[in-house]
Amino acid sequence: MAAGANVRGSAVKALQKEFKELAETPVEGFKVALVDESNLFVWDVAIFGPPQTLYEGGYFKYQARLSFPPDYPYNPPTMRFINPMFHPNIFENGNVCISILHSPGEDLFSDEHPSEQWNPTQNVRCVVCFAGIFRTILLSVISLLNEPNIHSAAHVDASVAYRKWVESKGMEKAYEQRVRELVERTKLDAKWDGVIVPTTLEEYCFASRQQQSAAKSRQESGEAMLLDEDDDYCFCGDYDEELEEFDEIYGDVKDPDEVVESEDEFVYLSGMSRSL
Repeated sequence: MAAGANVRGSAVKALQKEFKELAETPVEGFKVALVDESNLFVWDVAIFGPPQTLYEGGYFKYQARLSFPPDYPYNPPTMRFINPMFHPNIFENGNVCISILHSPGEDLFSDEHPSEQWNPTQNVRCVVCFAGIFRTILLSVISLLNEPNIHSAAHVDASVAYRKWVESKGMEKAYEQRVRELVERTKLDAKWDGVIVPTTLEEYCFASRQQQSAAKSRQESGEAMLLDEDDDYCFCGDYDEELEEFDEIYGDVKDPDEVVESEDEFVYLSGMSRSL
């Protein structure tokens, strides 16, 4: 029982650290909040639809939920969309099917490579401060939303519609229309909350530059957070490089002919709207 308590205590410590850092330096295109302030193991996630994708202009206000296990980060969290999503890799009940949230070896019949599955030691990346494993999860979800994996379909109807949309070069509109309708519904939430949703890469990247500038100022004034000797984090990220990489991967995605084929590229989206 003591061992179980220690494991849970380690999870609480890890989640406290990640939530604090995400609150101070949000991951680009996302915002997180606790469902219950007394429970660190359940987070709500708000998502801005990235520009130059079918989800452009979308304001997914806390429509996704992350639930962490007591032994996090040794085992992955689960992610579920609370409201219906028409997507090949999202089950009808909202559960997200994505490799990074699968424990290694949990499905002997899966064609997933172990390097694509959950591994808490390899998923740490940085923005300006420590965004932790959570950053990689969210960037993977954005990549999945825009580039579904039709070889591992969780929603058959959505998978068929998406394939027809791609193969018809956009002439078959069923998939696109369903996504557009979903995005339009989210705009009502944005209007209600007084949020201006970013629709250009420059707007989407604005907050990232602000965060980097603020972090550099804190570092120069001696107020930056001290790193432990064993921590392998860094202050990194360049706005122009991030914008160029975003545009390279998603720049022409409105044309289904140009859907990116690579499954191992993570997009370094840049910036939350300062209005969220």
